[in-house]
Amino acid sequence: MGGSIYAKRYNMETLILTDTLGGTITQTHLVENYPGFPSVTGQELAEHLIEHAKANNVEIRQGSRVNRVTKEGDTFKIEYGKEILESRTVVLATGTTYRKLGVPGEEELKGRGVSYCATCDAGFFKGKNVIMVGGGDSAVKESLILAEHAAHVTIVYRKSEFSKAEPINLARMEATENISTKLSTNVTEIIGETKVEKVKFDTGEEMAVDGVFIEIGRIPITSMFDELNLEKNEKGEIIVNPMSETSVPGCYSAGDITDMEWKQAIGGVAQGTKAAYMGFSFISAQKLKS
Repeated sequence: MGGSIYAKRYNMETLILTDTLGGTITQTHLVENYPGFPSVTGQELAEHLIEHAKANNVEIRQGSRVNRVTKEGDTFKIEYGKEILESRTVVLATGTTYRKLGVPGEEELKGRGVSYCATCDAGFFKGKNVIMVGGGDSAVKESLILAEHAAHVTIVYRKSEFSKAEPINLARMEATENISTKLSTNVTEIIGETKVEKVKFDTGEEMAVDGVFIEIGRIPITSMFDELNLEKNEKGEIIVNPMSETSVPGCYSAGDITDMEWKQAIGGVAQGTKAAYMGFSFISAQKLKS
């Protein structure tokens, strides 16, 4: 959204294409590190950004998916639902999807005790015992949400310490009485007939639980851009330079699908605004040549 506001201020024709508005931030319970908002829900922050874009007359189309992006000469062709749109520049910001454990029982019990979003599903586990699989900052924050509803939350992490969690969130987790940790441990199986009943660990131990929440990272959603042959890293993230330029001229990228090491909303917004500036500069240079 931030990039679209800047693009419009540069007097560029600006169109946002999406299946759903808001992105991953809408699944964040509380955001307390976005400048200007001491404490706001992810949904509220997303709504503020959308309102700001609309106030600048940014056109937004939602409900369909971008299926394919190609480039013919100097023109990008975007297949959006049944439409084919053309543009001289594009900014890719499609976000990520949840990384799965890949253990027996996970797929079979998804939606029946297995969840990838505490903000979405914590309320269904009031008074229950659950585990949170993961040890990054997102997993720690999700455990705090779960602890507001569940009787007890056990964080299961494959490493021996929470090295990637923000200290403030780690301190909150450690101070929460109904959260405990099980470190240097992996879940190897999720067991249950019609719902989650227990999990098995690589130690051979089993634990009775009502829910398994999984937060072990994300997978970038980039398959619709495969024909652009963008340079990517080993994680499948799009490589960008400090000004959000990809390896394809006129194509820019922002947010969680890029190789930005520190995944934060403010960083994605910054990338988007730089992409808008670079797109304006790119088109201006083309006009001068013609």
